[in-house]
Amino acid sequence: MFSFIRPAFFKINPELAHDLAIKSLKFNYLPKSFFKVENEAMLEISLFNKKFPNPIGLAAGFDKSAEVYNSIFKFGFGFVEVGTITPLKQYGNPKPRIFRLEKDEALINRLGFNNDGYEIIKKRILKNKKKGILGINIGPNKQTKNQEDDFILGLKNFNNLADYITINISSPNTENLRDFHEGKKLIELLKIINEEKKKKNTTIPIMLKISPDINDSTIDEISEIAIDNSITALILTNTTNTNRNNLIELQKNEIGGLSGKPLEDISNNIIKKFYKKLSGKIIIIGVGGVDSGKSAYNKIISGASLVQLYTGMIFKGPEVVKNIKKDLINHLKNDGVKNFKEIIGQGI
Repeated sequence: MFSFIRPAFFKINPELAHDLAIKSLKFNYLPKSFFKVENEAMLEISLFNKKFPNPIGLAAGFDKSAEVYNSIFKFGFGFVEVGTITPLKQYGNPKPRIFRLEKDEALINRLGFNNDGYEIIKKRILKNKKKGILGINIGPNKQTKNQEDDFILGLKNFNNLADYITINISSPNTENLRDFHEGKKLIELLKIINEEKKKKNTTIPIMLKISPDINDSTIDEISEIAIDNSITALILTNTTNTNRNNLIELQKNEIGGLSGKPLEDISNNIIKKFYKKLSGKIIIIGVGGVDSGKSAYNKIISGASLVQLYTGMIFKGPEVVKNIKKDLINHLKNDGVKNFKEIIGQGI
């Protein structure tokens, strides 16, 4: 169905197309059975006291204001992450701010955390009880005086609504946000987050979303800090500011974060490096270029216990999740593997 409507859909401005997709998902008309696959038990995994039906998740960025996550679960995702959500509602950066690089199977965005804000989104989630594992991705407002305080507000508002909370320090579209990759600043942030967890008496898992534009010494430092501060998982990676030279489309030099297939190898290499440093002490969620069973397989053998996609669904439609799972199961069968857990990190 998506292949039939894609040509017309891709003639529409990317942000308008996204808005139309969100509106259509509110009708919640697709039956869950349409996206089921056989032998999905081969993809089950239990992590941080949660049983994931499969390791394929939707990355933050699609359902920014938590409007349609229950409809998205029907596509067969093992988990869904909404956001990035900021304390106050904000418009984000001026339009145009999403660019579709069709020949490169990529997107460039400079959205700037456009979302409805904590108050509206909290009420929305309370009204629409989640029907699967839900992660909430939080970040600071553009005009905030204290980014750390904004993260704490996110923890206060959503610790009892989410299955996990992601601390987004890696978007290239919010000024100074990536400064949190610096050791001292990151330690201070995680310290106050853990202090707030103690105050709230919550054990909610905390994920840290990392930029792909970091060097090996930063990988070493972040690994040590994450372990010392009880981070549950690292999400590797967000979009990149680099890797434009080999792209085809004329819009390749637009300012913003690049996602999709050009990020795949960059992400996989970083996952491998972190996997070696973390020694199994922290879960890795792999993101970047996932749009097939083979690409998911490569993320897993690189060290990811879970994977996420977003751009892959834009280019291949909602049935991409079903196809990834079917293809991944076939890869596992060919390898004589009973459950994908057996191959995590086996490609290193």
